[in-house]
Amino acid sequence: MSDRLLVLVRHGQSEWNLKNLFTGWKDPDLTEQGRNEAAEAGRKLKAQGLTFDVAFTSVLTRAQHTLDIILQEMGQSGLSIHKNLALNERDYGDLSGLNKDDARKKWGEEQVHVWRRSYDVPPPGGESLKDTLARTLPYFVQEILPCVLRGERTLVAAHGNSLRALIMVLEKLTPENILKRELATGVPVIYRLNADATVASVLDLAA
Repeated sequence: MSDRLLVLVRHGQSEWNLKNLFTGWKDPDLTEQGRNEAAEAGRKLKAQGLTFDVAFTSVLTRAQHTLDIILQEMGQSGLSIHKNLALNERDYGDLSGLNKDDARKKWGEEQVHVWRRSYDVPPPGGESLKDTLARTLPYFVQEILPCVLRGERTLVAAHGNSLRALIMVLEKLTPENILKRELATGVPVIYRLNADATVASVLDLAA
């Protein structure tokens, strides 16, 4: 049995990250910095001596382009890629497209903070992190995890909150702890799993 390898990467900086806008299911592309972050992620993974057998991403451009750039850097552009909206970013509903400072002026600092940093309170018309987990986890269990446990080295390029949902399960974090977990754009997190799907080791390539 080869490595039970799972690598999670949040997409590189998007145009709306740069503008401080709530993005959610909206579909801006990467900035130049975002493309550079994705290329650096590919170089870091290559430097670790890693290759992949299969990759997963969302249906949003910023995650797909991050994945494409990583695989180009690694010389693996022909890899099998599965795209599914289960891996999409959390839907910010009525906040989508708004500047975060403008949202604070409209609804108040405290209310916006609750929407952004509570586990189970959704913004108007949108999803909480709990909702995102309910969407993302079944896809992970049914489609992604079996690949990893078969020994297929698996790369997932997705979004801050869809990846937080997976990390919460992998690392057995509480709702409070996962909200404090920051995921830098374009930084791979490398998991090796045991046969029972528990985490044997985790390596964050943020350095």
